[in-house]
Amino acid sequence: MSGWRRLLGRTPSPADAASPEPALAELQRELEVAHAIDEERRRIYDDLHDDIGSRLLTLLHRVQEPGQQQMVREILQDLRAILARDRGIEGTLLEVLAQLREETEQRLLTRDIELDWRQADDLPDPPLHRAQGMHLFRIGRESVTNAMRHAPVARLRVVVARVGHDLFFEVTDDGHFDPARIGEGRGTRSMLSRAGELHGDISWQAGTQGGTKVLLRFPLPAEPPAAAGSPPRDGQGSMPR
Repeated sequence: MSGWRRLLGRTPSPADAASPEPALAELQRELEVAHAIDEERRRIYDDLHDDIGSRLLTLLHRVQEPGQQQMVREILQDLRAILARDRGIEGTLLEVLAQLREETEQRLLTRDIELDWRQADDLPDPPLHRAQGMHLFRIGRESVTNAMRHAPVARLRVVVARVGHDLFFEVTDDGHFDPARIGEGRGTRSMLSRAGELHGDISWQAGTQGGTKVLLRFPLPAEPPAAAGSPPRDGQGSMPR
C-alpha cells in the first residue's frame, strides 16, 4: 500500500489503510479528465487547420496582387508551423534546434532572405523536457518573426554555442534597430516570460549587421551518463566564424 500513499502525497488515514479503492478511483477520474482535455485540444487543432487553412487557400487563389499573395502564403505557412509544433516539441537539444532551423529556412525562403546559421560543433545533446523545447523553439520563432515584420531584412544570422554550462542563442538581422520598440509588444513580453521559464535571460541590442540582435542564454540540463561501451563524444569542435 505504500506506493499509492506516496502517489497521493499525503498522510494516509485509517480509512485509507483499510480501503484504497476511493483514492484509486479519484486518480482514475483525474486521468480520464486529462485525457479528455488532450483530445479536445487535438480536435481544436484539427478544426483550425481545416477551417482557417481552407479559407486561406481560397483567398490565395482569389487575390491578384503579388504582395498580397505572398502575405497569404506566409500566414498559411505560419499557421501550419504553429499547429504542428504546438502539438509538442520533444527530443534532445540538437533535435529541437534542427526543427527550428528547418522551419526558419522555409520561412525565410518565401521572402528571399539569406540565412546564416552558425552552430558550434561541440554542443552537447541533452534531452529536453517538452516545456524546455517549446520555450526555446518559440523564442527562436518569435525572433525571426520580429525581424521579418519590423524591418526590411536581407540576411539573418543565427549563432548557437555553449558558454560554460549555458546555451548561448543569438539571432541578428541586418534591418533597423529601434530601441523604443523593444518590450512594447506581446511577442517580446512572451519571450521574456519564456526565458524566465528556462531560468535564463534574454536581451535586445543593436546588431553588428545594423539591425537588431536578440541574445538568449540559459543553463543546459545535464546530459545522461554515457552507456558502457559507447564511443566518447568529440568535444573539440569549434564554432564557425
